[in-house]
Amino acid sequence: MDRDVFVNFDPQDVPSPAFVIDAAAVRRNVALLEQVQRDSGATVLMALKAFAMPALAEQICPPLAGVCASGLWEAQLGRDHFGGQVHTYAPAFRDDEFDQILDLSDHVVFNSFSQWKRLRRRARAAAAARPAERPLRFGMRINPEHSEAEVALYDPCAPYSRLGVTQAAFEADELDGLSGLHFHTLCEQNVDALERTVEAFLQKFGSYLDRMQWLNLGGGHHISRADYDRARLQTLIQRLQSDYGVEVFLEPGEAAIIHCGILVCSVLDVIDNGIPIAILDTSATAHMPDVLEMPYRPDVWNTAAPGVLSHTYRLGGLTCLAGDVIGDYSFEQPLQPGQRLVFDDMAHYTIVKTTMFNGVRHPALVIYDSDNGQSQLVRRFDYHDFLRRHA
Repeated sequence: MDRDVFVNFDPQDVPSPAFVIDAAAVRRNVALLEQVQRDSGATVLMALKAFAMPALAEQICPPLAGVCASGLWEAQLGRDHFGGQVHTYAPAFRDDEFDQILDLSDHVVFNSFSQWKRLRRRARAAAAARPAERPLRFGMRINPEHSEAEVALYDPCAPYSRLGVTQAAFEADELDGLSGLHFHTLCEQNVDALERTVEAFLQKFGSYLDRMQWLNLGGGHHISRADYDRARLQTLIQRLQSDYGVEVFLEPGEAAIIHCGILVCSVLDVIDNGIPIAILDTSATAHMPDVLEMPYRPDVWNTAAPGVLSHTYRLGGLTCLAGDVIGDYSFEQPLQPGQRLVFDDMAHYTIVKTTMFNGVRHPALVIYDSDNGQSQLVRRFDYHDFLRRHA
């Protein structure tokens, strides 16, 4: 739990609600990713889809080589604030954004041969105009049709997936101008899942690697997790480099940010409708959507499973959505309005997914550094932020 990171942190010291990110914990995670980059020879990129706070960009890039983006705005963010390489992939590129994406990116990865054929003239022209010291390279995302993700919503290789080219749809006669292949199958997994994916990929697409300069292994690698076998990952990467002569890229996102952040909130009211229910000034729907999408039950500091401690409550969000419920938890003491609660491990895929649905106040953004105990309020949101989304 992040409680082990925020040892001296007082939830009363920040606004409510607030996302609080520990910069020291980010540095420790990134150091593990950098070690993989250094020891394996792979190029490691930060996936902005998982976390994209410019205030911590200098903690991430460098040491990491750059970022991967999912479209124009992430590519712009990466170029403006994170530095290093920018690799951009999208299920499809808008015609009116494509030239900007070419200008911002170092790698552009296509999702289909139809898009590649439609846009390659513009892509090649942009590459030809690029200085030699900053080449522009193009790749194709493939679908190895090998599922490892346990939740269908997060499985890029689920049946009828729109992500990547299957073996049956692969157009080997259209590879001219493409220098690499990309796949992504993992979600919060260890290296054994990647090994199985690589074998499936090589079986279907390995014969094309002699025409490629690079191979991108995507994201979902939980490299910074305590039980992750980084030595085994290094061996796999070096085997791919040696056997196929390709540069290898990794795109972890969550691994850089896992166990680095919390969401501080307050109890607004306690009601009873057959069970005690605490209404919070945060929301699963607006602030923690993966709680409903995954779904999963987040940890809350100083709580236990329902019925274990003396007082059990259902924690509910502030929006009007009937299903805006976070889960059931037990507490040693009764909850009181104004009391602070802390949700654990709330950095990755939270801030990047938040909304202002119902006009619910967006959590403040706070950087905390457990190495020195200092906090910095990065931003508080107000009505004008909500207004600008609609006017």
